Amino acid sequence: MLPNVKQARYIFVTGGVASALGKGVTIASIGALLEARGFKVTILKMDPYLNIDPGTMSPFQHGEVYVTEDGAETDLDLGYYERFTDSKLTRANSVSTGQIYHTVITRERRGEYLGRTVQVIPHITNEIKNRIQLLQRQDPHLDFILVEIGGTVGDIESVPFLEAIRQFKLDHGPENTMFIHLTLVPTITLGGEIKTKPTQHSVKELLKQGIQPDILICRSAHLIEEDVKEKISLFCNVPRGRVISAPDISGTIYEIPLIYHQENLDNEIVRYFNLTVESPLFVDVINPVLSKWQHVVNVMKAPKSTIKIAVVGKYMSLGDSYRSLFEALSHGGLAHETKVDLIQIDSEDLKPENAVELLADADGVLVPGGFGERGIEGKLRAIRHARESKLPFFGICLGMQCMVIEFARNVLNWENANSTEFDAETKYPVISMMEEQIGISDKGGTMRLGAYICSLKPGSHLESAYRAQEITERHRHRFEFTNKYREKLEKAGLVVSGVSPDGLLVEAVELPVKEHPWFVGTQYHPEFKSKPLKPHPLFADFVGAALKRHSGKK
Repeated sequence: MLPNVKQARYIFVTGGVASALGKGVTIASIGALLEARGFKVTILKMDPYLNIDPGTMSPFQHGEVYVTEDGAETDLDLGYYERFTDSKLTRANSVSTGQIYHTVITRERRGEYLGRTVQVIPHITNEIKNRIQLLQRQDPHLDFILVEIGGTVGDIESVPFLEAIRQFKLDHGPENTMFIHLTLVPTITLGGEIKTKPTQHSVKELLKQGIQPDILICRSAHLIEEDVKEKISLFCNVPRGRVISAPDISGTIYEIPLIYHQENLDNEIVRYFNLTVESPLFVDVINPVLSKWQHVVNVMKAPKSTIKIAVVGKYMSLGDSYRSLFEALSHGGLAHETKVDLIQIDSEDLKPENAVELLADADGVLVPGGFGERGIEGKLRAIRHARESKLPFFGICLGMQCMVIEFARNVLNWENANSTEFDAETKYPVISMMEEQIGISDKGGTMRLGAYICSLKPGSHLESAYRAQEITERHRHRFEFTNKYREKLEKAGLVVSGVSPDGLLVEAVELPVKEHPWFVGTQYHPEFKSKPLKPHPLFADFVGAALKRHSGKK
C-alpha cells in the first residue's frame, strides 16, 4: 500500500447463464446500499470487447453511449452507477479489452518489456489489475471499489479478466476481496417449477477459472423459496445466508436496493468484511438510511398524476439507446409526484399526413440526440407541430439543432435550410461542423466531449429552471450552431439562452414565454446528470410545463 492510503475493499460482480441479467443495476444498487451506511464507493466497468470504447458502436447494437464529466465515452452501465450513487466517475471507471491490449502493445513497441515475450499472463492480467488499483491511487479515501466484469462466465473474451481477479484475491487477501456471482434461476412455465441446474453449472464454470463465489444473487421470476436457497447453497458451496433472491420487478428499478436490503445482501457484505464495532470502518450495520429510496418507490407506485411525453427519435427499436433520457424523464416526474408515460415514435414513421394524429395524446414532445440524416424530416415535423400548437417541447443535442433548422425554414422562410451534416451544399447552413474538427478522420477525435461551462441569459427559461447564471453540462457532438446566422435568427424571435463563457458557442436556444409556454433546446445532454434523488432541473421544469398543459386539457 502507498503511504497514507487505506486499504479499500474490493467487490467483483460476474454474471452467468445468460447476458442481460442486470449486473449493472445490481452493482449500482450495492453501491447505493453501501453509501446508505456511510461508506465511500466507486464503481468500475470492465468490458470484454476489443473496441477502445463504445463511441463508434451502433446504438442498435450497444445501446446509448454514456459520457462522463471528463469526456469519456462509456457503456450505459456507468449511467446506472452515477444515478444510484454519489460516485463521480471518470474515464478510469471504464475499461475495455481494447484499452488493455492497446496499452500493452504500445509498451511492447516502445521496448519497455526489454525483449521479453509478451503474454496474456502476466502482461495482460497485470495491466487489468493495474487499472483496478488505479482508482484507489486516484482517491485514497475510498472504502469500497466495486468492479463489474462484463459478459458471461464461459465467454472466451472474459477469461483474462476472470484470471486477473482470481490473482487479485491472492494479492490482496480474502479479507479485502469478495466475489459476487449473478446467475439465472429459471422457472419452467408449464409446471411452474424452479430449476437450479443453470446456476449450478454457471458456478462450475466459474470454479474452472479458480473463482469460488462468496455470494450468489439469483435472478428469478419470483422470490426464491427457502428450500431452493438451501439446495443452491449445498451444491454451489455458498453459505445459505449468502444466497440472495433477485426477483423480477413490476414497478421501478429504484426498488432494487430496497429488495436487496430485505434479502440482507448489504448485511452479508459488511459481515463478510468483518466491519464490526471494533473496525475503523464501522458504520451502522442495522440501520442504513434508505428513506429517500423508499420515497422514490412510493411516488412511482402511487403518483398523484400521469402525463404523456412523445419521444421522437431514430433508435426506438432498442430502449437502451435512450436509457439515460428515459430515466431523466421519470426523475422529472418525481419532482412533481407525477408518472411520465412515454409515447415512443420512430421519426421515420412521422409523415406529413399522420404527424398531428401521432402526437395528439402528447402533453409534451422531446427530440433527443443522434447522428446521421435518417429520420430528420420526421423530427422537423414534430418540432413544427410543437411550436405551432404551443405544445411543451424539449430538444437535446441534435434535437436542438433541428429546432434551429425548423425555425429557419418555417419562420424565416429559408427554404432547405439545413445542417452540413445532412446537406453539405445547403444555401443556409445554420448548423455546421466545428472548425477545429474539420479534416479529422479518426472518429474518436471528432467530437466535443465532456463537461463545459455555459452562461445563461437572464430572464430565460434556462435561468429560471437552473436558478443560476452559470452551469456545467456534458456534451457529445460534432456540429454547432453557425454564428453567421445568429443575428438574423435572434431578430426573428429565436432566443439564444445559453452560450460558452467567451460567447462564441451557442449552447441553448428557446422561444420567449410570451411566444410559447416551454420551447427549449440544449446542445448539451442534461440527461447524463439526472438522478432519482436529484432530478435534473430542466427535466423537472419540462415535466412541469407538460403537467400544466395536461391539466388545462381537462
